[in-house]
Amino acid sequence: MQLPTNRFLASIRGGQPQIGLWLSLSSAFATESVASSGFDWMLIDTEHSPNDLNSVMAQLQVLAAHPVTPIVRPDWNDAVLVKRLLDLGAPGLLFPMVQTPAEAEAAVAATRYPPHGIRGVSGCTRANAFGRMTDYFSRVGDETAVIVQVETRAAVEQSLEIGRVSGVDGVFFGPADIAADIGLLGKPTDPAVWELIRPAAQKLIKSGVAVGTLVFDPAFAKSLLSEGFSFVACGSDAVLLARGADRLAATVRG
Repeated sequence: MQLPTNRFLASIRGGQPQIGLWLSLSSAFATESVASSGFDWMLIDTEHSPNDLNSVMAQLQVLAAHPVTPIVRPDWNDAVLVKRLLDLGAPGLLFPMVQTPAEAEAAVAATRYPPHGIRGVSGCTRANAFGRMTDYFSRVGDETAVIVQVETRAAVEQSLEIGRVSGVDGVFFGPADIAADIGLLGKPTDPAVWELIRPAAQKLIKSGVAVGTLVFDPAFAKSLLSEGFSFVACGSDAVLLARGADRLAATVRG
């Protein structure tokens, strides 16, 4: 048995835009309801949701049956947590609040075995099919997506250097936190936010670094993809459920 190719990584490396969906409901059942909806990648969030290792694993198991790549966001750039998520079989990680190239280097190191990093070694995990994958140790470094999230003005200003760190596969711009950092809390689509993001994103794109983000306006998501963004999430399970329920109740009452 061999380690499968990471479809998400192969696609962004090949210049094929990828659309994504955020998963915050922390439920394998809810994830199964959207797994076959046609998204290229889905983000299992542990930073702003009640997900734990067991709920992450259950969702990875569900998504394994569908042509969609799961990416997991740990709640922090923590090497111990990263080790556990990778052992569960997460094919990619989105590291939150990466502020400097040094922090990006630490993120990469947490995903790599010695001598290239600090990931602890276990020969029998879900990630390597419980020891059945003959090429896991030789290939997993190249098949694990390492995405770093920039979320402040200072990080955006260093995003090119962050994105050029060896082993970083993409830079993700977090408009909600960037907005808060520049005094626009709750206004992630404010023009001032994107006047900061867009030039930095274009520098990365021109240097060959994949860039991504999360927005909740489908038209805006499509425009960002047309501008060269490689991976854009355009909604979340929680928002779809909440807003759909709101519309349904309002429609019937109306």
